[in-house]
Amino acid sequence: MTRPTRLEINCETGEQTSIELTDVEVADMATASKAAADQRLAAEAEATTKAASKAALLSKLGITADEAALLLS
Repeated sequence: MTRPTRLEINCETGEQTSIELTDVEVADMATASKAAADQRLAAEAEATTKAASKAALLSKLGITADEAALLLS
C-alpha cells in the first residue's frame, strides 16, 4: 500500500510537489478521522433520540406532526 501524500504548490512558480506524509502526519490524520466519525455517530444518536421523543410526545397528545405545527404557527 502506498503512503498518503500531500500536494504543495509554489504560487510564484506554479511548481507542484507531491510529498509523502510522515508517520506523525498519518497518525494525526487517523486521529482526526476517528474524531469526525465519533462526532457523526453522536450527532446521529442525538437526532434519533430527539425524533423518538418528539414522536412519543405527539402520540401522548394524540396529534400529528402537521397538527402540532399548525398549533405552533
